[in-house]
Amino acid sequence: MVIQNVAVNRLEQQPLEKQEVEFVERKGLGHPDYIADAISEISSVFLSKEYLDRYGTIMHHNVDKVLVVGGQSKPVFGGGEVIQPIYIIIAGRATTEIKRNNFIEYFPIGPVLLRATKEWIRNNFRFLDPDTHIIVDYKIGKGSADLVDIFERNKKYPASNDTSIGVSYAPLTETERIVLETERYLNSKQFKNVMPAVGEDIKVMGLRRGRRIYLTIAAAIISSFVNDFDEYINIKEELKEKVYKFIEKYTEREVQIFINTGDDLSKRNESGLYLVVTGTSAEHGDDGATGRGNRINGLITPQRPMSLEAAAGKNPINHVGKLYNIVASKIAKRIATIDGVEEVYVKILSQIGRPINNPFIAHASVICDQNVFNNIRYEAENIISEELENVHLIRDDILNGRISLF
Repeated sequence: MVIQNVAVNRLEQQPLEKQEVEFVERKGLGHPDYIADAISEISSVFLSKEYLDRYGTIMHHNVDKVLVVGGQSKPVFGGGEVIQPIYIIIAGRATTEIKRNNFIEYFPIGPVLLRATKEWIRNNFRFLDPDTHIIVDYKIGKGSADLVDIFERNKKYPASNDTSIGVSYAPLTETERIVLETERYLNSKQFKNVMPAVGEDIKVMGLRRGRRIYLTIAAAIISSFVNDFDEYINIKEELKEKVYKFIEKYTEREVQIFINTGDDLSKRNESGLYLVVTGTSAEHGDDGATGRGNRINGLITPQRPMSLEAAAGKNPINHVGKLYNIVASKIAKRIATIDGVEEVYVKILSQIGRPINNPFIAHASVICDQNVFNNIRYEAENIISEELENVHLIRDDILNGRISLF
């Protein structure tokens, strides 16, 4: 059944792939903004699972305000040390008191958040020690809930807890795909085995002008793997060669790659180079915050519609700031596979209090030929309705790590 609040229109504009200039960015695994997003999300996942284990349901929580405050370090050729640890503060709201059988149970919010943060750091960094390089703090607005009342009002489609817009598009352009896959490649375990000197803090900025693509890559180099200035230069050159080789399968366009353009090579010492001790620039004054990094598809795309909503850290039950961005992405990818569709842009607007499967409007704008639009519109409307009817199933995909949010 097609939901009434669905609109599909034909968009008369040139697809981005055919435009003269294109910009796209990805902040990688070790970037402070990525770290903030990841800790927000892993905190929500750990809270959700702990709530389910203890009470059989996910209690209200939103931990989508994480701040990463950079520390101080002293990288030197062949070594280095962290002088002042990175400070991470997790802020938001969560249910900390649960009434059950006329007794109040106190939920261990602090231990759960600390365990989540440290586990994520251990699983994603090789040289960043969560026990010595990081201080984790939290400021959580406390809430209470009656377990009996929660089960009595549990519904298949809970009410939206915010008025918000979820946004996505498809397909990715060639440049977008290159930027996304390049960072993933450089942060893969296979690549780290080949070039362990390359840290986790990688940012890829892509520019396309006509048929030519320019990639500017900021790659933190771990000082303990670099014995002198000349070895640093050799690592940069090897990194550039490997990126050129990697992206051959993605494009036939001419590509130019720049690595660590902020280096001051005239100094010929550590102070002029992008060297780190732990793998992230957060060790030395670079800060991060939830929501300042990649959007739901892993990219920052100024020429595309983007939601400013931070999907990471929001509860997976009824926070449409998370759910509708995911649903919009699923819808866009499916519509983009319909014959005749060149590009599609999807926006879903919630209204606080409405069931999450019944948004105020779900809107798709399709770039296609006028002759095929009526058939595309019919298929698109059904795709939108189907994905909204399945919105409640997204929860398990989020908790099991099957959906990437940044």
